[in-house]
Amino acid sequence: MKIAAVVVAYNRRDLLREALDGIGHQTRKPDTVLVVDNASTDDSAAVAGAHPAVSEVLRLTQNLGGAGGFAAGLARVLASQSVDAVWLMDDDTAPTPTALAELEKAWTGYPGRLAVASSRAVWTDGRIHPMNSQRTRLFASRDERWRARQVGARPIRTGSFVSMLVGADAARAKGLPVADYFIWNDDLEYSARLVRPVRRRRVGQGVDQPGWRGIAVPSSVVVHKTQEFASGLSNPGPRFYFEVRNKLWALVKSGSFGPLDAAAYGAYTLANWLRLVMRSPDSGQRRDLLTAARKGIRDGLLSKPTANAYIFAGQGRIAEQVAAVETGASQR
Repeated sequence: MKIAAVVVAYNRRDLLREALDGIGHQTRKPDTVLVVDNASTDDSAAVAGAHPAVSEVLRLTQNLGGAGGFAAGLARVLASQSVDAVWLMDDDTAPTPTALAELEKAWTGYPGRLAVASSRAVWTDGRIHPMNSQRTRLFASRDERWRARQVGARPIRTGSFVSMLVGADAARAKGLPVADYFIWNDDLEYSARLVRPVRRRRVGQGVDQPGWRGIAVPSSVVVHKTQEFASGLSNPGPRFYFEVRNKLWALVKSGSFGPLDAAAYGAYTLANWLRLVMRSPDSGQRRDLLTAARKGIRDGLLSKPTANAYIFAGQGRIAEQVAAVETGASQR
């Protein structure tokens, strides 16, 4: 396989250096490494440019969040290189030496078509990180479970950008991450979109085309170096708005989930939101969460994400590359 790595960075130069060191010490190194710098105000771009593992640094003129960074990075790779897969990674991810080798081994050994292979993310003490749970595919068939077991994996419906191998063919067919998500649930929507079967009309009938699948590969391990061992909802503050809006966009507006999936994940999500509000330590924090939730519900239900073409307008060549990939996907 020819594999490119894309790391999205923003104002975490020291963690970025650790991530790049981890990539440089892989037993199976990626063929190229692209760092997307989200207009950092520290010297993250300089750190990336000086690192021996890095092939290219793409510096955006404004911070487009993780969602925009991964959209830009994927577009750059798909438009300018011939690759089989792209390894997406956050700048606070430290991959263990065999992380990519294990992803590739599972990918090439899987008896079928894959769109997503997701690593096991642990915290600095080795515990499974609660922020990066991979959602097992509901109603996976016996055959699908058997196929995943052949490579020591399990079938999943969604993965995490903390460390995710994405098939180039699937990305060209399904498009890029939605930049307007900015942060949170962008990887949930994108991975779900990649592994949902394409439905086409033929002679007046709906026909499900054979789809790509997703797997979680527990032997591929990365360390997610967050400040604390907690889920993203442990203390979200005003960012809770993005959690609510984006989750509604993903489950209701994106088309990435079928009705059963949307209902199941929606019920689970609602329970988590209620638990978060009820466990708030004081009335002021609870009030802030409810304010963010109301705004998120309003925007999640009454609006839809702005198209990537508008988000990337004015970003120069990368805007053209984003448009080229998404135009190609829309014509398939």
